[in-house]
Amino acid sequence: MSSVIIEIDPASGFCFGVAKAVEAAETQLKENEKLYSLGDIVHNDMEVERLKAKGLNAISNNDLFNLDKKTVLIRAHGEPPSTYQKAKEKGHTIIDATCPIVLKLQLRIKNSWMDLKTKNGQVVIYGKHGHAEVIGLVGQTNNEAIVVESMEEVMKIDLNKPTHFYAQTTKGIDEFDRIATYLKENIKPGLEFKSFDTICRQVACRLPKVMHFAKNHDMMIFVAGKKSSNAKMLFAKCLGANQRSYMVSNGNELNKAWFVQPLKSVGVSGATSTPPWLLEQVVQNIKTIIKNK
Repeated sequence: MSSVIIEIDPASGFCFGVAKAVEAAETQLKENEKLYSLGDIVHNDMEVERLKAKGLNAISNNDLFNLDKKTVLIRAHGEPPSTYQKAKEKGHTIIDATCPIVLKLQLRIKNSWMDLKTKNGQVVIYGKHGHAEVIGLVGQTNNEAIVVESMEEVMKIDLNKPTHFYAQTTKGIDEFDRIATYLKENIKPGLEFKSFDTICRQVACRLPKVMHFAKNHDMMIFVAGKKSSNAKMLFAKCLGANQRSYMVSNGNELNKAWFVQPLKSVGVSGATSTPPWLLEQVVQNIKTIIKNK
């Protein structure tokens, strides 16, 4: 067991948007002892705790009214226009770390909504109900956009209206394509229908990579926070490619029984919200378990 190869997936770790938000927080914390983040800066409890120790405190949107003149960071997921208005009214200084890809999508959805208002049309978003990014996207439409999370919810869409269809950046392409095809085939003939694949390619491109990585190892350890949307999608691909795939939040959740069977190699990967330092920590925990076998 001592000669087991342990490899970190080179495609894992923070995506560009999350890395940008964390960097913005750390830069600000060097100048100020306290910084407030609207919601967890990243869907990873370990990284949230690390930054909390440096002075970053997560608050809710309602807390904006209970605080005055604070420095508030908007995370990569983005926020609806109402959040910026709240912050302005309370005199807060905003550090906007919204992912550039999300910002572009917000603008596109707003423009679609304004265009379709003149045609009695509708904006439909394929996304997770209540997800921070989706709340920000729906906010661009005065909360009028229709959100569908799966094909089972397409009955919520009025097929007798002009429609523009978008996707939350971190959702999967397969379900998006299924819904888009259904709408194209069932929207009343002659009505405008446009679908826009707005899924972030940094996330989408990881799917085949993580499957290939999982196949090339005897065991796969996937490290991610339980709140991460793309983690569930990526781990499902790992499990499909390698039945000896396990998902953990940190190294303490590793089960020694997983390592009883013969192993030549272990792959370690993570979600777009998993910090590189946590992957390294898990590797060290794996080495300790193997050493003590």
